[in-house]
Amino acid sequence: MIIYNVTVNIDNSVHDEWLEWMKSKHIPDVVGTGCFTEGKIFRILVNEESGISYSVQYSAASMDDVNRYLKEHAESLRNDALRLYKDKFVAFRTLLEHID
Repeated sequence: MIIYNVTVNIDNSVHDEWLEWMKSKHIPDVVGTGCFTEGKIFRILVNEESGISYSVQYSAASMDDVNRYLKEHAESLRNDALRLYKDKFVAFRTLLEHID
């Protein structure tokens, strides 16, 4: 299993709206591409100087599924977030492989 992890720091001024959008729209849209089997959001338990940080984790059966997402869907879904929350968040992405 591959985890596509997106770590996000969201500004306090839009936090509540963003979190609701993530849970009700964005995560379901990403999973709805068929590239991932599930999506989960975790609050990172550290005190930040500004904003609140989250780890959003999407589970994929294979690297091929992740690559398909990146090629066919990632840009438009990222643009949705940029359009709504421009200059209010920073994000970086990592890939994790589950080891038995």
